[in-house]
Amino acid sequence: MRRPARKGDSVPVSTYEDVPKSYWIETAPPAEPHPHLTGDRTVDVAVVGAGIAGLSTAWELARAGRSVALLEAGRIAAGVTGHTTAKLSALHTLVYARLNRTRGAEAAHLYARSQSEAIRQAAALADELGIDCDWEETAAFTYAQDGSDVEELKAEADAAREAGLPAEYVTGTGLPFPVAGAVRVTEQAQFHPRKYLLALAEDLLRHGGRIHEGTRVVGLKEGEPCRLTTENGSTVTATDVVVATHYPIFDRALLFTRLSPRRELVVAAPIPADRDPHGMYITPEEGTRSVRTAPYQDGRRLLIVTGEHFTPGTADVRERFDRLAAWATGHFGELDFTHRWATQDNDSTDGVPLVGPFHAGSRHTYVATGFGGWGMSGGIMAGRLLAELIAGHKLPWADLYDPRRIGPAVREAPAFLKHQAQVARHFVGDRMPRTPGLTVEEIAPGEGAVIGTGGHRRAVHRDEDGQLHAVSARCTHLGCLVAFNAAERTWECPCHGSRFDPDGNVVQGPATKPLEQRDI
Repeated sequence: MRRPARKGDSVPVSTYEDVPKSYWIETAPPAEPHPHLTGDRTVDVAVVGAGIAGLSTAWELARAGRSVALLEAGRIAAGVTGHTTAKLSALHTLVYARLNRTRGAEAAHLYARSQSEAIRQAAALADELGIDCDWEETAAFTYAQDGSDVEELKAEADAAREAGLPAEYVTGTGLPFPVAGAVRVTEQAQFHPRKYLLALAEDLLRHGGRIHEGTRVVGLKEGEPCRLTTENGSTVTATDVVVATHYPIFDRALLFTRLSPRRELVVAAPIPADRDPHGMYITPEEGTRSVRTAPYQDGRRLLIVTGEHFTPGTADVRERFDRLAAWATGHFGELDFTHRWATQDNDSTDGVPLVGPFHAGSRHTYVATGFGGWGMSGGIMAGRLLAELIAGHKLPWADLYDPRRIGPAVREAPAFLKHQAQVARHFVGDRMPRTPGLTVEEIAPGEGAVIGTGGHRRAVHRDEDGQLHAVSARCTHLGCLVAFNAAERTWECPCHGSRFDPDGNVVQGPATKPLEQRDI
């Protein structure tokens, strides 16, 4: 029997379950698996990836009368979307003042309009389909405790209001600790994403769409028509293809040079309803801290705290879970943590998602990526935008999100160069001789390490029963060395965010091939 964590405790990882679990996946209604793709299929549109962007796109297209095949390597709405914090907000930390500087007031206005319309669309759809997805309208806040950030918050409030949002600068919030100031935007929402998306999938099927789970796409041949190949050799021929795999699994557009992956951790604990801070809160301080609540059992609320962002494969994740939990108890008092999980996002170099034609030569291939932690409203927006583009129509904000955009060098250069320098350090450093690290004998149960030198490095994991699992340490995407995440039992690539289980199977792309098996 464990006691609740108390204010000031470090909250060791042993107070959690051994394997992180998402509250959204655990509490969603049971869903029958959709069949694997066997044989070949021809459709109007093939959508690769069944998170919120892919499902929204497929649903929009099916409702418009097109034949659609939705292909998912795992289970629908169970990857990145199943591990979100599920905030539907157009207030994306400090985006509007930056957009004003880099792309002008009209761009900021279109961004606000497109994200706000996505929220209203989700609300209308939940009502139309009678989806019980814990929908709650609430306010969103970007806050700071450091007084030196007040002017930046005031500028963001002004920019968001000028962009069309009901925004204001405030000094009081519902948080149980003082803030120096905050941007407040009303008429935002929070919901249970998996309940919403499972209902959307059912409506997709009612409109003739097909969903294939356990179907990993490994090849794309562009043309008229396009052709997708799956790992079991089945093919899908389609007039149009949408790649909505979070991080694009195909590199022909070189989007990996404009995307940087980051993971964030989530801890959750029930609290009495009278301790609910009533709102969705985020601050860029302390490596990001995000707070919201959700309906829970017996009239209580589930406090959901997110933060500790880091590049995959570069952090002691258990230590960071402890740090995040300690922050939560330090600010909200005694907590008995019931859930913890991690989410992964991709930031574009200019801070705006990449949604539209896949590359400069695209005629029938499209992509949705780079949502920067705001994939709920962004994914719904992407579904509508892509469906309109495929139908030959152009929404007012299509150019804002167009992946082919070439902005002034001053706009993207700093983020681009920083990301490429990080990747280059791994490419070069991974190939240099290293000081000997752990030996196989020194790997403890539940741990993993990269063993060996030169071109013979192995990623070795010892499971809880003492059995060793060895695979190649080189990511099958572009060859960076992976590192072990003991908290989640995964091998992770720091270059582009691919993740693998201890036996080398792909957990998350852009890699599509497993790590090769190795002898000890």
